[in-house]
Parts: sequence; C-alpha cells; structure tokens
Amino acid sequence: MLSSAYSRNYWLFSGTPEGAEASALLYSLIETAKANELEPCAYLRYIFDRLPTASSLEDYEALLPWNIALGQVKQVFTG
Repeated sequence: MLSSAYSRNYWLFSGTPEGAEASALLYSLIETAKANELEPCAYLRYIFDRLPTASSLEDYEALLPWNIALGQVKQVFTG
C-alpha cells in the first residue's frame, strides 16, 4: 500500500477536483488490472484501442479487467 500514500501526495497537486478525480480513476484501473494479473500498460493499451468502438453497456463491461482473459492482453503482470 505504499504506492497509495505516494498517490495521495500527487493528488494534492492535481490542480482541480476534476484532475484529482481523473487521477484516482486511472489509478483505480491500474490497481485493478494488477489485482487481475494483467500488466497495467498492456491493459491500458488494450482498452484504449477498443474504447472508441464500444457502444453498449456490454461492450464497456467486456473491457473490465476481470472480464479479460490473460491471453487477450499480450503481457502478464508478474510483480
């Protein structure tokens, strides 16, 4: 949880509440990807490639880390 403490300090300097919320959302995606054994950068590339074509709730839910097979994302988080 050490990374959470560092993140709190960074959020203090986000500039606006909206910036802090965006940082928190991105951090949440990264930590959830790690919890689901996905390499965070590979996962973010995966979803950012597919987000423009998502049009339904099912499309968006398919991009959540727990709905993605490890083989779909090229790298697996090992640390």
